[in-house]
Amino acid sequence: MKFRIMGALSIHDGAEDRTPTAPKHRDLLAMFVLNARRPLTVERLRQLLWPLEEGDRSDSLIRGYVGRLRQLIGKDVITTVSGTYTLAVNDDQLDVGRFRRLVHEGLSGRDGGKLREALDLWRGPVLADVDPDARRWAETGRLREELEELRLLALERRIELDLDAGRHRELLSEVRGLVERHPLWQRFRGQLMLALYRSGRRVEALAAYTALRAELDGHAVEPDPELQLLHHRMLHDDVMLHVSAGPPVLLPRDVTHFTGRADLLDQVLSGLVVVHGQGGVGKSALAVHAAWRHRESFPDGILYADLRESTRPGAILEDFLRWLGCPAQGIPASEGQRQRLLRTYTANRRMLVVLDDVTDESQVRPLLTSCPTVITSRSALGGLTGAVRLPLGVLDDDEARDLLVKLIGEERADDGGVRELMRFCGGLPIALRIAGSRLATRPGWTPGYLASLLEDERGRLDRLHSGDQTVRSVYAVGYEGLPASARRMVRLLGALSAPDVADWAAQVFGDQADALVDAGLLEAHTVDVAGQVRYRMHDLTRLYARERLVEEEGVHAVRDALARLQVVVTARVQASRFPLVSGEPTMRGFVTRDIKESVEWLVAERAFLAALVGDLYGAGLDEGAWRLAHLLGPFLERRRFLDDWRPVAETGLAAARRTGDARAEALLLRDQGDLCRAEGRWAEALELLTRALGMSSGREAAQVRRRIGQVHLEQGRLDEAERQLASSLHAFGGGRTGAEAQQALGAVLRRAGRPDEAADRLAAAAGFFDALGDRHRHADTLLELAAARLAQRRVPDARDCAQRARSIAVRLGDRLLDAHALLELARVNRAEGDRDTARKLAEDAFKIFDGIADEPGRATALKLLTTLL
Repeated sequence: MKFRIMGALSIHDGAEDRTPTAPKHRDLLAMFVLNARRPLTVERLRQLLWPLEEGDRSDSLIRGYVGRLRQLIGKDVITTVSGTYTLAVNDDQLDVGRFRRLVHEGLSGRDGGKLREALDLWRGPVLADVDPDARRWAETGRLREELEELRLLALERRIELDLDAGRHRELLSEVRGLVERHPLWQRFRGQLMLALYRSGRRVEALAAYTALRAELDGHAVEPDPELQLLHHRMLHDDVMLHVSAGPPVLLPRDVTHFTGRADLLDQVLSGLVVVHGQGGVGKSALAVHAAWRHRESFPDGILYADLRESTRPGAILEDFLRWLGCPAQGIPASEGQRQRLLRTYTANRRMLVVLDDVTDESQVRPLLTSCPTVITSRSALGGLTGAVRLPLGVLDDDEARDLLVKLIGEERADDGGVRELMRFCGGLPIALRIAGSRLATRPGWTPGYLASLLEDERGRLDRLHSGDQTVRSVYAVGYEGLPASARRMVRLLGALSAPDVADWAAQVFGDQADALVDAGLLEAHTVDVAGQVRYRMHDLTRLYARERLVEEEGVHAVRDALARLQVVVTARVQASRFPLVSGEPTMRGFVTRDIKESVEWLVAERAFLAALVGDLYGAGLDEGAWRLAHLLGPFLERRRFLDDWRPVAETGLAAARRTGDARAEALLLRDQGDLCRAEGRWAEALELLTRALGMSSGREAAQVRRRIGQVHLEQGRLDEAERQLASSLHAFGGGRTGAEAQQALGAVLRRAGRPDEAADRLAAAAGFFDALGDRHRHADTLLELAAARLAQRRVPDARDCAQRARSIAVRLGDRLLDAHALLELARVNRAEGDRDTARKLAEDAFKIFDGIADEPGRATALKLLTTLL
């Protein structure tokens, strides 16, 4: 059922007219419609039906009117609840409700269909036949004013859309009539001027403006600025007025198969936003796709400028002003005046501005308006205060695969080949798109075949091209724009294969890191545990940098760069390693903080140093490679970084052998033996150490013997262990290495059931390490001494040793040492009869061993726990 009050009152149920004819029934229906869904009492209906009378009308009379109206339109339409009557209809059953909805929807879109549908509902003023003068009910007058305002807005917008569609001649009569009926409605006047102008009647268009100005003179006001601008453009015969392209949308074509970034698409258009990241990461694609996706939110247009093509703000300002309708003759000469004029043009418009590929802040400041603005740049443009910054990284594995599949089709996406392609492209969207494009244009190729072509680093950039698209060109843009010193720094960093470098390492090659970050060739991605800024270079960027290094400086340049870095690195590693392994008297000057900071630095640089060993070996710098590998051994062993230690030790041994230096080979064989001992591979450890012993002499041979003795100890061959350690101790005499042998011999004696002899040797070794300031060895020896004291049944002494060892471990931040101390304290508590505390300590130790993947420690903790259950 449809109720219509715009014009004459009527009700239709489909094709059936149910409009009441009796005057009071019509009045009553009008009241119900004006108060739709609002409960009305009998008293309120009396006031509404006879607003100007104070006579007494009976309730039964009013109920009778309501009853007859319900018989006509249906009892379910007028409901009765608690003595009140309600017209139970929705907005779409009322022409007023539909009209409001259609007008609001039509005003926000560019389709005039809804506006025409709304205007078709208009049959005249509200209740024209029931309250023609709008004197009987206040609601009639208010509703008429509201709907008339909406009707004029709908007409104005519909005419604007018709003008945009080129229907200016058909509109002339209608708009002229609107101007006559609403002479001071300036938008209608402007539309009449534009329709006349486009119909070739320029003089009449200008006369229409003059007539309006004369009418406004009597009110002491000027025409609106928008109308003044239109008049100005007509005076100068602006050619842009002759066509109607609608609001300017200058965006490039939307990116096909846009993938990922779902969390950023809505954030891009949230005010002044800088989307920044390395070249080829998809900054422009994100900005353009977001703009197209939200096109309807900017009905007055989207301005776009590629600042690679025009770096002069003045030229872009002129272009923007022309697109916004400013005639060429009206564009000021100075940049400052153009800025002010652009801000004026955009102040009251719902527009978006996209500024693509910006180099620095000076390019964009003159182009900033009150409109939402998206800036893409390789730099974060820190000088633009108040901007929201969205750093853009590479695609994750799922997004990278999704993009490739979209480009080549699911049927060609064999998982193995696609995974390899993803790995070689490193998640970089431009590289993935190029790879996908190459496959799309070569139906006979498989992803695996293309991946095999990209496997060789030396030719990877050559093969990452498709037509005029190349990855190399993306990097060339940032590289060529750098000063000479920054370009050289890029080239030298290309010699490294490490996943990232700290600020100190980058500075070895120059002090231009910030410039490289701004150029999108380097990324400052984190602050490490040692408080250092770490920079990351994408693998493809590194290949480009190395390529330029060889091209511009020759093949020797890679070796020279690595040799230069190796000198600095070796010195730093030695300085950090010194607190961990030194036995010199000067060690007393070091405090726990020095050791902890040294460990933190080595932890932070672990991946970089491991990669550098490989780089040095690859460049033929064998001595530097084996020395660095040997220096890293004690740290990697102590911190249980066995997965890193394995390739470092293997590369170091290969480098030592290539030098032909027997002593170097012996040292690296010894390191490999230590690695096998740490992994519990006792037979392999013994074999490697035996080979090292055959190539060693003097104190170095005695150090190997000590290690062999420790292997025998772990294998349970206590007699052989004691013999080797005694021989080692005899060779050393005193000193730090002698104390280490003393410690190992004490462990052998304890396990051999000679706790008194063991305790004497361990106490002497612990005193030596304490005096030396070697905290790690001191703690290790204290734990062995605690075990010996337990064997002697001197439980308080055992607790003292274990607690001192744990205190050292905590201060050093050494989790592995802490786990061993917890185990020993658990044994002490078990000896004291406190099994609950012992079990809790053993569980804590197990969690640490499990967390650092120390299998021997896990097994030991688990064995102790089983005795405590």
